[in-house]
Amino acid sequence: MGGSPLRILVVGAGIAGLAVARALRMAGFRPDVTEKLPPGELADTGLYLPGNAARALRQLDLDGPVRPLGQVIHRQRFLDAAGAPLCEVDLDALWVGVGECRALPRGELHRVLLTGAGGAVRHGAEVRTIDLLPGAVGVTFVDGTSTEYDLVIGADGPRSSIRTLAALGGPPRPTGQVVYRSVVRDGPSVDEWTALLGQRAGFLMVPIGAGRLHCYADETGTEPPADPVARLRELFGAYGGPVPEVLDSLEHVHVGITDEVELGRWSRGRVLLVGDAAHATAPTLSQGAAMALEDAVVLAESLRAAGSVEAALTAYESRRRPRTRWVRDRTRDRNRTRDVPPALRDPLLRGRGGRIFGEHYRLLLGPL
Repeated sequence: MGGSPLRILVVGAGIAGLAVARALRMAGFRPDVTEKLPPGELADTGLYLPGNAARALRQLDLDGPVRPLGQVIHRQRFLDAAGAPLCEVDLDALWVGVGECRALPRGELHRVLLTGAGGAVRHGAEVRTIDLLPGAVGVTFVDGTSTEYDLVIGADGPRSSIRTLAALGGPPRPTGQVVYRSVVRDGPSVDEWTALLGQRAGFLMVPIGAGRLHCYADETGTEPPADPVARLRELFGAYGGPVPEVLDSLEHVHVGITDEVELGRWSRGRVLLVGDAAHATAPTLSQGAAMALEDAVVLAESLRAAGSVEAALTAYESRRRPRTRWVRDRTRDRNRTRDVPPALRDPLLRGRGGRIFGEHYRLLLGPL
């Protein structure tokens, strides 16, 4: 169907939606992209992209614009709460032949994707209803306008309204983690991905270029605190390594809870879910953006190769489910180690941690 006049609507202008729009345009389609939120600056947070994300960006022909951004990350270093080494993962060796790992400001990747998507995003266009028609989808927006599409793609995140409207699933399931994100300027010098692991809590620092650090922390819980900066200083104040200096440099912290989405099916009629709307997990493996970028590549390939939209959606889901299931299962595996007392966990990681953590990505090294 490549180059066909299919009327396609992409709902959501985050990483997943813009990547899908880019991939579809490269395949000869001209999708409409809508976003219920008004245009505005993204939260000041960073993003770590493993090697499979770099490969997907290369397939989207966006590796060139991304290459000058952020910083290439060569190694993951795991430390205990006091700052003593536990294990390391050689990322260059792990992802050889796939792609380099990179950390950058989220807003910079978003701008690259927005330019690559090629058409204008219609902001403030929230979908009110979806009507599954024979061979089409009727869409009514909150402003009262209605349009028919041959395919509607819900790329609107873990709390997807398209998922609800298409009766593909209800609200996401909380994973029991409270997460904190911040960008620190003029903090300590950290030149690699560095995480300190404590008891049911962890603190991660990743350089994202220009002297900035993307800081990510999590703890077991279900309610974000009223004062996230104070909570971070309380929770991690006794940690070693560069953490005390980072805590002194904190200004703005974004806090939230993590969600998981697990569905029996990703499409109904000609409505399809992609990215976190279909398969969100906790961010433990840093695969959220990578999975969204891979979704975009595979969806465009499926639509170009298939003889019908229905056949394309079936082919797409059959290709993507094994990889997203692997990420979900490995995320759960790693998260279970949070409940292991450090006295038991840390000796294991010092002996075999590098191999264990590297194994979590094994399936993702292969082709999409």
